[in-house]
Order: sequence, then C-alpha cells, then structure tokens
Amino acid sequence: MPAPVTHRHRAPDARPSPCRLLADSRLSPLPGSRAPPAAAPKNPPPAAMPQRRRIPMQAAPPEPVTLTLDINRERRTVTVDARTTLLDLLRETLGLTGTKKGCDHGQCGACTVLADGRRINACLSLAAMHDGGSVVTIEGLAIDARNLHPLQAAFVAHDAFQCGYCTPGQICSAAGMLDELAAGAPSLVTDPGCAMAVATDAEIRERMSGNLCRCSAYPNIVAAIREVADTPVADDSHTALDDADAGPRAEPAGPAMPAAAAPGHPTGGAA
Repeated sequence: MPAPVTHRHRAPDARPSPCRLLADSRLSPLPGSRAPPAAAPKNPPPAAMPQRRRIPMQAAPPEPVTLTLDINRERRTVTVDARTTLLDLLRETLGLTGTKKGCDHGQCGACTVLADGRRINACLSLAAMHDGGSVVTIEGLAIDARNLHPLQAAFVAHDAFQCGYCTPGQICSAAGMLDELAAGAPSLVTDPGCAMAVATDAEIRERMSGNLCRCSAYPNIVAAIREVADTPVADDSHTALDDADAGPRAEPAGPAMPAAAAPGHPTGGAA
C-alpha cells in the first residue's frame, strides 16, 4: 500500500510579497518626502452658531373704534375692536343671535344680513366698514311681534326648514334677492332676450345658490320664495328695505303676541 500523504506547513517566506510592498508604499511616505496632510473627516461636527439675542415681538393691539349704526331701524353706538366682524358685533356685542355663524368663511350663507339694502355675508365684513350705515337682520324683518314678514310666513307655510339653523340667512338672502329681481338685475340663467327676469325655479335656485341647507329643504325653500315673488305687494305693505333708514315704528294697540320662539324658528332664536 502506498504511504499516506502527510501535509507539512511551509516555512514563512522572509521576503515581503509585491502586494505588501505596494500597500506599504501607499501608506508610508517615501524616504526624504513630507508626510501628506491628514484627511478631513467626512462628517465634521457642526460649527457653533453665534448666539443672537431674541427680541420678543409684541405688536400693540389696535385702538378700539366707536361706531354708530342703524340696526333694525334703531340707532346703536358701540365701541369695539377694529378687527371685529359684523357677525361678531351682532351676536357677541348686541346679542342678536338670530344671525348664525356657520362656516365663518363666507361659504354657507348662514350669516346673511341686509346692509344698506344689499345682502352680504356678515362674517366677511368688518363692523367698521358699516359705520353710519344700516343693517337689517332676521330680527328686524318682521313688521312687529304680531306680524311676520311675508317670507317668514311662507317658510312656515311651506315647511321650508328642518333644523332651522340656516333659515335666518335663507330668509334674509331671499329678501335681498327679491329686491334684486324687482330691480331687473340679471343672473347667470337669465334669458338675454328678456327685458325683466322672472322668478322661475331656475332663477331662484341660481340666485340662492350661496345659501346652503344641510337638511336639503331646497324644494320647499324655492316654493316659499316663489309664492312671495308671485304675490303682488300692497301699497301700504312694509318691507325692511323700504324703511331701513327710518326710525323705530310704534307698536300697534292691543295685546302683543308672546315673543317666545324656539331656536331655529323663522323669526330667529338663540344660537
């Protein structure tokens, strides 16, 4: 039998290998040469930022302004912050909570009031802009405590509301819209060939499109407005826009109707 093969370790070579020589030449400088500069670290620590003194910014609040307005045919003088909106003036300062705060961005129409005979979103208008002007809210549309405005009565008759939160804005907007219609102001859907716009369902929907009803009572709202638009106005009738600048009216003789109105009632109510 052949003898078993035995493995023996080779004696280490005293001479360095060529690869070792090449590596040593890269790491160590040549004789007579200067050592290369040390490489900068890849992620140096951030330099200390100079400390700057913090100056607190405290803007002085604007000076209060004193305003005089005709609110629902009553002269009112108030002193408020110059940044106060008309909506906050009516609700927070004067306590007229019939005007509702919905989106506070002018997108829902719940805060619609009549300013100098024109319907506006009270949340987008500063109170100071109406100094010396007249404002009619849902509380001022009715003739008195015993007689509703025709639009209020029509909304009740046609059940044109459910929760009632948007109803004050719907009624005020409808009052302004009917005046625009009577003045001949066209809308997007008005026939260019017509000399005077007619209160059709399409006209009413277009002109009331800025007032949202989350209960979706739109068919009844349109029916209530159309009924008022089709009813001839008597000569001795009263509208909030005709006498917006007139003084307060005398109460009629006789017992007055109880003024209790549930929230959401067309005559207005607490928030």
